[in-house]
Amino acid sequence: MPSWIRFRSGEDPDPRFTLANERTYLAWIRTATAFVASGLGLEAFGGNVLSPVVCVALAALLLVAGGVIALVAFVHWISAERALRAGRALPVPVMAPVVAAVLVICAIVLSVEVMNS
Repeated sequence: MPSWIRFRSGEDPDPRFTLANERTYLAWIRTATAFVASGLGLEAFGGNVLSPVVCVALAALLLVAGGVIALVAFVHWISAERALRAGRALPVPVMAPVVAAVLVICAIVLSVEVMNS
């Protein structure tokens, strides 16, 4: 690894923990990608089923949530790696309830819209 990427403090943790941390990061990136793809798909194809205002609002929510998830996933990956190297407790994953809330909002709004059309 180039010296500018290396973590400078702490000791190298067991590689299994570092790799597990990377897998978790990649899972969050897949979730962010799914949110962005869902937002784009909703905007492109949701106009036939949903009202334009609802379609744009949900698409924007999904797109913004995807970007936020990707950013927070990166910050969490760095924080977890530093905690592993310092022998500290791992940070609490704050995005899980946010993702759940976004999905609940989308499910409720989509259910109401589909039942009303």
